[in-house]
Amino acid sequence: MIGICSYAGYIPRLRLNRMTIFSAMGWLNPAIIMNAAGDKAVANNDEDSITMAVSAGLKCLNCFDPADIGTVYFASTTAPFKERQNANILAGALASGEEIRTADFCGSVKSGTAALLAALEFVAAGNENNALACAADCRLGKVSSVQEMVFGDGAAAIMVGKDNVIAAYKGSYSISCDFVDHLRGANSKYDRQWEERWIRDLGYERIIPQAIEGICKKYNLALSDINKVIYPCYYGGARKKINRSLGLDPAQVQDELMMDAGDTGSAHPLLMLAKTLEDASPGDKLLLISYGNGCDALYFEVTEEITKYPNRNRVSDAIKNQAELTNYLQYLTWRDMLPIEVGMRGEEDNLTRWSMVWRNRKAILSFEGTRCQECGTQQYPPQRVCVNPDCGAMDRMEPVVLAGKGGKITSFTSDMLAASTNPPAIYGNVDFNGGGRCMMDFTDCTLDDLQVGKPVNFSFRIKYIDTKRDTTFYFWKAVPSEEVPDNG
Repeated sequence: MIGICSYAGYIPRLRLNRMTIFSAMGWLNPAIIMNAAGDKAVANNDEDSITMAVSAGLKCLNCFDPADIGTVYFASTTAPFKERQNANILAGALASGEEIRTADFCGSVKSGTAALLAALEFVAAGNENNALACAADCRLGKVSSVQEMVFGDGAAAIMVGKDNVIAAYKGSYSISCDFVDHLRGANSKYDRQWEERWIRDLGYERIIPQAIEGICKKYNLALSDINKVIYPCYYGGARKKINRSLGLDPAQVQDELMMDAGDTGSAHPLLMLAKTLEDASPGDKLLLISYGNGCDALYFEVTEEITKYPNRNRVSDAIKNQAELTNYLQYLTWRDMLPIEVGMRGEEDNLTRWSMVWRNRKAILSFEGTRCQECGTQQYPPQRVCVNPDCGAMDRMEPVVLAGKGGKITSFTSDMLAASTNPPAIYGNVDFNGGGRCMMDFTDCTLDDLQVGKPVNFSFRIKYIDTKRDTTFYFWKAVPSEEVPDNG
């Protein structure tokens, strides 16, 4: 049996109420009041599509061995690199090893299901290892546009395999067509869309039903037998019309998360699927539909294994874990839509020395330290010589990944002089559970959230952006937590 073995969604902690946007920009485009209900999820100033995919991927691999992953696929329309494989960065941060297959999927918001289909086909081809498909997007709409109101940031990850399958894959049906409703050129920063009636009437309302009817006909399914139909469509009226035209009961249709997150692009179908699996029961039949220059339709059937699968990756929990972003100008600053002065320290040349990065890639991406095989002393960064003064063993080290171990705050400070788009910069020393200490930046918190001895988790984030060379450099940061288990 081939199908889904694990799933996870990631929604950034920060939320921007859409009325905040309307209050600032409604004077320019009063029509956006039609989309002003609810909140949109906003990536922090040190987050992008890769860091969000890492967060979703780590949740998905919780209690699984990353070494069992044979391929990592990354889908996004907002990947930070055009000629550097983004999936390699993702795989490195997940500590999945280097003897694997990686690939990027792009060019359409249905790239998330394209990556999932490729993962399913990888396992179906006879490969013994599991496959991981991650999707994430951080799309921009111009100020006061409908896209700015409805787009949200988020990520999802689906692990596919043959063992302990919680949702068996039954088949798929695809439509590919150059129906242009949204587009973004190679050098464009913002999404551009055609007339809304065109998108709604000839896009969503025709192509999505065609895909649903196509997969039902292919596998002799009656829509009345389907427990959940999962499809993206941020036009509320169009969703109702599609449901009526297909004879779908509202209870059969998965909520689109528009009030809590927004449309997360390539991640959205997989994020909705993860939300559906939270409450699924054995025997449930699920149809997953993506949309974007056509449709992918996937058919799954939930197995008894889902009763043994702990709800450790609930999208509902990510929705609840939120903090309000009250300042709209702060959002514009983070997205480089508003030029700001960060002082002379912000003019420092952030040249990345790639030879150094290569030599230390596991310490940087995988957050890999060492543990002495003689005395058990753990240390970061990796060392050849044991730092224990009573040991001093040389070249007796084994690698240990620290990303999931957590730690405790030893010291912290705030710095208003450091160049930052989210001042003050907060950093300090963190002791790793199991041993070792490192100076780290703190994120997703305020100074009031910190105290010596408080537990922290580790999150893969943007360390700096070299604007001169259009390069993003990543590292791990500490996030205050109420409780962090020591994973040994």
